[in-house]
Amino acid sequence: MALAALDGTIVSTAVPQIVGELGGFTVFSWLFAGYLLAVTVTLPVYGKLSDTFGRKPVLLAGIALFLIGSVLCALAWNMTALIAFRIVQGLGGGAIQGTVQTVAADLYPLKERPKIQARLSTVWATSAVAGPALGGLLATYADWRWIFLVNLPVGAVAMWLIARYLREPERVARAQGVARTQGARQAQGARQAQGVPAVATGGELGPVAVRSRVDWPGALAVFACGGVLLTALVQGGVAWPWFSAPSLALFATSAVLVAVVVTVERRAAEPILPGWVWRRRTIAAVNVALGALGLLMVAPTVFLPTYAQSVLGLDPTAAGFVLSVMTLSWPLSAALSQHVYRRIGFRQTAIIGISLATLTLLAFPLLPFPGEAWQPALIMLLLGGALGLFQLPLIVGVQSTVGWSERGTATASILFYRQLGQSVGAAVFGAVANATLAARLAAAPGAIRDGLPGDLDSVSHALTDPGSALPAGAAEYLRRAVDTAVDHVYVGAAGAGVLALLALVFLAPRRFPVLEEGAQGGGVGSERGVGSGVRG
Repeated sequence: MALAALDGTIVSTAVPQIVGELGGFTVFSWLFAGYLLAVTVTLPVYGKLSDTFGRKPVLLAGIALFLIGSVLCALAWNMTALIAFRIVQGLGGGAIQGTVQTVAADLYPLKERPKIQARLSTVWATSAVAGPALGGLLATYADWRWIFLVNLPVGAVAMWLIARYLREPERVARAQGVARTQGARQAQGARQAQGVPAVATGGELGPVAVRSRVDWPGALAVFACGGVLLTALVQGGVAWPWFSAPSLALFATSAVLVAVVVTVERRAAEPILPGWVWRRRTIAAVNVALGALGLLMVAPTVFLPTYAQSVLGLDPTAAGFVLSVMTLSWPLSAALSQHVYRRIGFRQTAIIGISLATLTLLAFPLLPFPGEAWQPALIMLLLGGALGLFQLPLIVGVQSTVGWSERGTATASILFYRQLGQSVGAAVFGAVANATLAARLAAAPGAIRDGLPGDLDSVSHALTDPGSALPAGAAEYLRRAVDTAVDHVYVGAAGAGVLALLALVFLAPRRFPVLEEGAQGGGVGSERGVGSGVRG
């Protein structure tokens, strides 16, 4: 998990050195967008592959692909090549992110899952703090290419540990064999009822040879659909206007591809995106709730650093600290959430968490202007604690409602919609921020209107660039404009919190249908199953 977590943060501080050597300033944002796109669209594919072939081969293949991409990134000769190799990294990162979460649920019983999930959250928290610092050190005192080469020893150790110690449990193979044998018997009975001669198999029915099928047409359709949609969301309003021909063409193409995905998956014997991930109320509700989480996370992760630097006047390091306090309270709250959901259930715990998160987001616009750095830091500390109560019970809850053969797909589904929500949120809230700024700049007094920048990036640069020659009155007006824009984004993020709350209240069942420990699609409890230790 450290591979994927570090890679998301270590590159950011080395961008100036990368652009200085390779050029390509106008497209460098694709260093991040390309990686995110590849991770997101491959999550469902790897989830299904891990259910079909096992976690170990998928995880090892994902790490190997990630490391190959890292080496290629270090050898990149221009920005186009670096972006292409970052996409290769993302193809491996999708296997890592989804499969690690699934393996954690496989190896640890329900009582112990919060502990391992909290440790995985701690890895992300540590990477959020250490990644930018490490990237800056390597770019300053060594070479930016080392930010990719540093993945090699970490990945080598991970591959060795997984290859040596990760064993797929035998009970899984037996359970799958029983299920397939029963399915074959039912099919053979149906053939006999229709007058079709039975197939000799040996023994009572003998061993049934079942060959796993991979829905490659579905995988290609999902990849194409997700790629086109995410490209439209990432580039809309940046590379071209939202209602321009490229945007409309991409959205129209993605709509057509959605219809193709639905058609292909309905006909597939073992679809990449099976219909049950939306037919089951528990998973459908969590898909919507975590999609809304991805939406609201854009406010702190994307816009808070701009607020801290442009409005509060902090340097990048201090601005990063304001955001990083959220990563301290999140894993702690997630680790303690088990004591809550064991008493009141997964759904109620998540409802409490998202309710507190929504109230916290609504408190942000009430901060004074310009305020002190500790005030947004306190907001982020409270937000991390609330979201720890929200996300972890939902992930553990969904993983506990499915057997081994469906856990990879279910986990990948909820992570996919969280990533998709983040992409949608970046597009929507970016448009909100720019619209607010445009309105404030249009209403500026005539004395300071001339020469004012027209979008959030330009405003932020004008306020943080020491060489900027903005008059004092114009700078103060711009700070207030940025403050208002970020306030509106946080109100929108609170709206996403309300959406998650509604999904849990009206879509999720009152008690998650938790499988009893040891069951592989057998007996089902209702959050009070034997050995689960969870009350409804």
